[in-house]
Amino acid sequence: MCGAALALVLANISSSKGHAVLEAEAIADNRANWDDRADVHARSRMYDVDAFLTDADTISTVVRNDLAVLGPHLPESGIRGRSLLHLQCHIGTDTVSWARLGAVEVHGLDLSPNSLRHAARIAEADGRDITWVEGDARFASTVLDRRFDTIVTSTGTIVWLPELTAWARSIHDLLEPGGVFVIRDDHPILGAMQYEPWEIDDDYLGGGGARSYSDSGTYTEESEGQIAHTANHEWHHDLEEIVTALLGAGLVIEALRELPYMDWRAFADLVPCEQGWTLPESAPRIPLNFAVVARRPRH
Repeated sequence: MCGAALALVLANISSSKGHAVLEAEAIADNRANWDDRADVHARSRMYDVDAFLTDADTISTVVRNDLAVLGPHLPESGIRGRSLLHLQCHIGTDTVSWARLGAVEVHGLDLSPNSLRHAARIAEADGRDITWVEGDARFASTVLDRRFDTIVTSTGTIVWLPELTAWARSIHDLLEPGGVFVIRDDHPILGAMQYEPWEIDDDYLGGGGARSYSDSGTYTEESEGQIAHTANHEWHHDLEEIVTALLGAGLVIEALRELPYMDWRAFADLVPCEQGWTLPESAPRIPLNFAVVARRPRH
């Protein structure tokens, strides 16, 4: 190998190592941020953990919306009796909701150990035997030695993942043959608007690297100044990237939906609706959520 070629190879290796270090630092920042958020969210009116635990029939709005998408792809018995993995489960109210609906052998996985501490407390208070696993959703199959009938993730999840190829492959490997996966999340067009419609001022297409910012608050009420670890790093993933990653992992897409509602009031124009929040009738019709249902083939 000539000197110039060797120098190019070494430069590429150095660049790759540098990128890996920056990515690892970004993930560590996000973990610390979500550890802080867990305390804020667990005491917030938005999550209202005490009310959730007081009424054993309560199912979170997130899970009700997820089930509306997933339901047509389940057997007549629905989620009841099906093993379930909840990726990026945060403080576990949604995970417990799935257990309340009859899911069995329920597991919740999250990057934030403090989120999982709250999740374990909430599940214990609800009398639920749920397994909590600390880990990166991209590599869930490396920390879980079993398969599931159903895998779910939703509402503010994949924006925290730098890439989706390993994530999709992990989902495939963790599904039983014939098992089903659903993701429902904020539509990527809102990220391009930075959740301030109606002007596009950021990338819609993925692959542009991390969007880093500092924020001492979170999406629950009156939280400004309560987050000590303020660094955030998000990655845009457009619909093509999401679907292509799932297909490339060997999953079969059964549904792709763009939805006119979302679970949280992401910007001031939204008005209440049955599913959470939507745009007023006078506003242009744009998607606020998307959902993909995918299945692992039986053969």
